[in-house]
Amino acid sequence: MITRRALALAAAGLGMAGLLAGTARAEGLAGAPAPFDKGGVKVALVTYISGGDFFQAYQAGAEAQARALGIDLRVFPGRQDAAEQRDQIDQAISLGVEGIIIDHGLTESLKDVAQKAVDAGIKVVAFDVNLENEKIPQVEQSDALLAKLALEKALEENGTSFNAGYVYVPGFAPLDRRNAVWEEVRKANPGIVEKARWGVVNDTIAASVSDQTKAAFQANPDISVVFAPFDEFARGVKLAVEELGVADKVKIYSADISTADIQEIGAEGSPWVATVATNPAVVGAVSVRAVALLIAGQDPGRQVVVEPTLVTQAELREKGIKTIEDLNAKLPQFGESAAATAPWIPATAR
Repeated sequence: MITRRALALAAAGLGMAGLLAGTARAEGLAGAPAPFDKGGVKVALVTYISGGDFFQAYQAGAEAQARALGIDLRVFPGRQDAAEQRDQIDQAISLGVEGIIIDHGLTESLKDVAQKAVDAGIKVVAFDVNLENEKIPQVEQSDALLAKLALEKALEENGTSFNAGYVYVPGFAPLDRRNAVWEEVRKANPGIVEKARWGVVNDTIAASVSDQTKAAFQANPDISVVFAPFDEFARGVKLAVEELGVADKVKIYSADISTADIQEIGAEGSPWVATVATNPAVVGAVSVRAVALLIAGQDPGRQVVVEPTLVTQAELREKGIKTIEDLNAKLPQFGESAAATAPWIPATAR
């Protein structure tokens, strides 16, 4: 993880020449529609958040699917900078790519530049950012179901009355969709008392959330359940409650997963007891397949949904799951998706 992160940051500093180096598959893809039958299709993946296991796995899945399709995938790594993300989309438009995948970001800062790409004849797909554009398919992890499954598990294990902490940052489409479910669950269960709300999205999410969590718990030591619907949030909460010595009195419910998360959830005495997730590599592959369908003149659908899976601490321990590869093997529904597929699109290895 550290090596991939270091390489991503290094690439970001090399400028456009290094960033966009890539080799397209010249011979094309046998049996595929134009332009994939000829090869040389260029697609840009423009991210907002580049740190964290989820986003690195997402990019790896996108790269693997792009290779299988013969796509020259040009990755613009994000640094949680809205202005820079806009500039990168403009750069991709100037390069004449056939497709752009916009991975996260802020709606208001991206709507106009996404429309500019559409107006230029470029096919655009958005992952977990609502660009409010009928011509741009939305790839998502069924965030409502993701939050619903996590909170159902919290209610099952803690009853309908408890003091809660909640980690949330508004303005991000997946977090906003998960927040809507949190508000519904609270309304339906008035015994759930939200004692504190905190959160931040920056280049040190887990560490920053840890600091915020400590302050929240010092002010509200009676918090017993934390809903942290993003794994970097959950990592920060886990670190804080362990450092405060209250890990045995708190349960954390989250979203998203990685090998590093599995290790933390399964660790002895861990307060992180459940998460609901899709395989980020699968979501990355689905995003590439969706833009490929658009480029080929085929319709992936307005919403391209990858269904999530509940993963519990007990299940990880019982089945001896230590890595994402183990999770793929022992929970097959986690490792694949039928979203945005077609007979001419090659599968990637699970």
